[in-house]
Amino acid sequence: MKVAIASDHGGINIKQELITLMKELEIEYIDLGCECESSVDYPDYAIPVAEKVANGEVDRGVLICGTGIGMSIAANKVKGVRCALVHDTFSAKATREHNNSNILAMGERVIGPGLAREIAKIWLTTEFEGGRHQNRINKITTYESE
Repeated sequence: MKVAIASDHGGINIKQELITLMKELEIEYIDLGCECESSVDYPDYAIPVAEKVANGEVDRGVLICGTGIGMSIAANKVKGVRCALVHDTFSAKATREHNNSNILAMGERVIGPGLAREIAKIWLTTEFEGGRHQNRINKITTYESE
């Protein structure tokens, strides 16, 4: 698996924690920024990650900002992206099993690094169940292509 990860200024601490996690899990990753604490615009980081996921350069993406909301909104504008904003472990597992989410968004001002790490680990290691859930994903894909 190859993962693209990015944050804005509001998510750089959790981004570093998740990079450490991916190294421990031996997951290949690319870091698309940011590296600063001064204010930047989240779409400048969310959209490149989403495009890499959508065009198949990477398998999944992880985005972190202050709340996760801006990143998830921006990422979901890219056709083929199913970005889930997650702040609990149950949703992390469900969004992979049932929704085949391909990008995870979280908010550093909402959760701490320990919970973010646990959520990311679950999300990165959980597979899509397919079956009845695939039909629902197909409906989204069909809508996007109209």
